[in-house]
Amino acid sequence: MTIAKVEVERFSLTCSKPFDAVVAALKSAVGQPDIVEFFKATGAANSFSDLERVVQSGLGRTGLMLFAEFDLGAILRRETGTETPKSMRFLVGNPLIMKEMVKHVPDAGSYAPVTILVDERPDGVHVSYDKMESCLLPYGSLEALAVARDLDAKITTLLRECAN
Repeated sequence: MTIAKVEVERFSLTCSKPFDAVVAALKSAVGQPDIVEFFKATGAANSFSDLERVVQSGLGRTGLMLFAEFDLGAILRRETGTETPKSMRFLVGNPLIMKEMVKHVPDAGSYAPVTILVDERPDGVHVSYDKMESCLLPYGSLEALAVARDLDAKITTLLRECAN
């Protein structure tokens, strides 16, 4: 058994935009395939080029897709009986980007697709993401780190767009 310590860098923005506007901006920028059908189609692909076509068809303008979303705030609001707080966790990524990282660092599969957290706090709406490069840094793979840096740039650009 091994236990490794991984120091994570968190990218976070706070904005004055309404929560629902930030969420709408995020969802409009990423592909939203029917995920059950998407996985059926990837499983049925007869070649890597067929798989790439399926993945490309599910991507949004950012080259990313939404795999899942979790309304964390709904659970919190049940306890408080109020309309706040609002908090959503989104799993976002691109299987082709994930493949390039996992090729070099198998543990990268633990971090992809990535989590984007959008939550409402007294000082505004926070948009947060744990940078992939920091997650993969301890593994020392220059190839995986290059892919991770590109992914971080895609995600942080997306988050800046959503917050502005």
